[in-house]
Amino acid sequence: MTASSLSFRIAVLCVIAGMAMGIGMAASQDHSIMPAHAHLNLLGWVSLFLFGIYYERRPTLDASRLAMIQVVLWSIGTIVLTIAVAAIHLGYTAADPLAGIASLVVLAAILIFAYFVFRPARAVEPGPTIQMTPAE
Repeated sequence: MTASSLSFRIAVLCVIAGMAMGIGMAASQDHSIMPAHAHLNLLGWVSLFLFGIYYERRPTLDASRLAMIQVVLWSIGTIVLTIAVAAIHLGYTAADPLAGIASLVVLAAILIFAYFVFRPARAVEPGPTIQMTPAE
């Protein structure tokens, strides 16, 4: 499995869970976990999908172990952070340290991604450009 395919798969699972959370909040008229819903959709769905696109455009990087570690760290951090934020907004303040640790995991993951983005261009070459010719 590549980093991009893992990113895309987890992103889709996150958006399904995020949509279910949104529907549940609407049905119950209790929007107390809205911050957790937002974290899951933005960190889980949007960010992971964008990571997937970035990795897919760079096949060498996509197959690297460090890219896979970045995706796994980001995913675990996002899921734990979402649960902790939901717990906090439901009144379980004991989840504060868990949210802090998960935030640091997400920070570590984005620093790895930043390394990929800012390292020398020769190390992060994009995939082959598709040449298209007009039909006759």
